[in-house]
Amino acid sequence: MLYFLIVLSLFLILAVSFFFLPSTGHLVSRREMSEYAERTPYTNGEVFTYPESWKLHLAEENNTSSVEENRPAIPLPVSSPDFSGGLPATVTWLGHSSVLISVDGRSILVDPVFSERCSPFRYVGPKRFTPSPATASDLPFLDIVLLTHDHYDHLDLATVRALSGKTSCFIVPLGLERHLIRWGISPDRIKVLSWWESTEHRGLRFSCCPARHFSGRHLFDANRTLFCSWMIQAPSFRLFVSGDGSYGRHFREISARYGTPDLAVMECGQFDPHWHPSHMYPEESVSAALDLGASFALPVHWGTFPLAPHPWNDPVIRFTRQAEKDGLKVITPLIGETADLSHPECYAVHWWTKVQ
Repeated sequence: MLYFLIVLSLFLILAVSFFFLPSTGHLVSRREMSEYAERTPYTNGEVFTYPESWKLHLAEENNTSSVEENRPAIPLPVSSPDFSGGLPATVTWLGHSSVLISVDGRSILVDPVFSERCSPFRYVGPKRFTPSPATASDLPFLDIVLLTHDHYDHLDLATVRALSGKTSCFIVPLGLERHLIRWGISPDRIKVLSWWESTEHRGLRFSCCPARHFSGRHLFDANRTLFCSWMIQAPSFRLFVSGDGSYGRHFREISARYGTPDLAVMECGQFDPHWHPSHMYPEESVSAALDLGASFALPVHWGTFPLAPHPWNDPVIRFTRQAEKDGLKVITPLIGETADLSHPECYAVHWWTKVQ
């Protein structure tokens, strides 16, 4: 009985603390959810939902390709980003799902997380095994910070606060604006979209697209903020950012509505058979990029945080292997390396094979 009371007390303390920790953000209320329901059909008034039940796309078996641990034995090689600009289109993978895109003189930072851990706590939670190649202070002024959903490996309090003076605009799916406002970002600097809505900013068009995923930062707020992917349309280039999510027919619909992307930034890591309804296997990420009609794909969501039990290099091995079979062109720059998208064929080096 005493043991039960101790465990219960600890749980209650943890649950209450989540309501007061700034890092957990805002807990969306039922009233706020009802307001979102007036704007979008993708909610039942209580949570956001994907319109179709998940169906198995590929075999349920998790076909491990590597014998490595989920953390590399040594730090992965990291390159120094080139923030000088001047090229028509570049992409810099900053680790995990953090990507800096420069197109037509505009800069877009996607899902930035520069902290040592992706966690509500500073000293507890999944820790980087790859150092960040840049900090917020290293970055040039950003035209847009673009967010896909509110999980800790995609939305980080310390990073948002550090970027507050580095950008004039955050573009986010429904609900994430309330986290940002709680963290001190003025509402007039935030553009909020639902699926199939678009906005323009400084000559770029951003379309909020579906994802089959989930959201939440508290213990009791599952799916009270929207999760999404993005299509970014510039005069000379079109990019797709998948965010997180499992396979679905929405990839073909996105392409039908907005055209085929020149580059698709695709989630390919942190998968597990138990999480298959909310994360793709690498082979499915390739299928999704092909559904989009992408000219090239950049596999991300790997190589930084150990969030799943698979080997650290399994995602990229499986992704590139399947892409070669299916004829999908892939770029795999080093973490921190700035890739000139005028010559994407120069960034297909399998550098992870040299990490011992």
